[in-house]
Amino acid sequence: MLCQECSKRQASVHFTKIVNGEKMELKLCEVCAKERGDLDLGHGEHFSFHKLLAGLLDIDELQVIGEKVIEKVTCKNCGLTEQVFVNSGRLGCSTCYETFGFKLNPLLKRIQGGTAHVGKVPVRAGGKIRIKREMQNLRDKLNLCIAKENFEQAAIIRDEIRQLEKETERGGS
Repeated sequence: MLCQECSKRQASVHFTKIVNGEKMELKLCEVCAKERGDLDLGHGEHFSFHKLLAGLLDIDELQVIGEKVIEKVTCKNCGLTEQVFVNSGRLGCSTCYETFGFKLNPLLKRIQGGTAHVGKVPVRAGGKIRIKREMQNLRDKLNLCIAKENFEQAAIIRDEIRQLEKETERGGS
């Protein structure tokens, strides 16, 4: 589909807004979207590409949930506030991951589809990690078999787990 602004380039930015059941769509190419900067969505609202992260995190100085007012969160170790985190996009220390985890986890799920790392593993550590994952999968299967009272299958899985445990004790990969 061509850009609705210039009608020359392919539209790569698609924005859809639904208000009171009415659907409004805007399809722009990257050049027109950058030139436009803020998209005027009508009703005095603006969307800025530069404020996307802040919008996803939805952080204000004070957050009101129901009748409770929750003050902004600050890292106890380095003093980083939510507002500084949103503006910079960077955490200050390792404690920040725990402090801002309630905001990071939903954000990571929306952006990446999950919070578990499933990427590449270093070659040296790969064997041990593979065995640990396999053992965890077998333990999960073992628990299911026990819950279903399938004790014969559970005994087979138990033996497989013991074999993997022996392998890790010997330092196998």
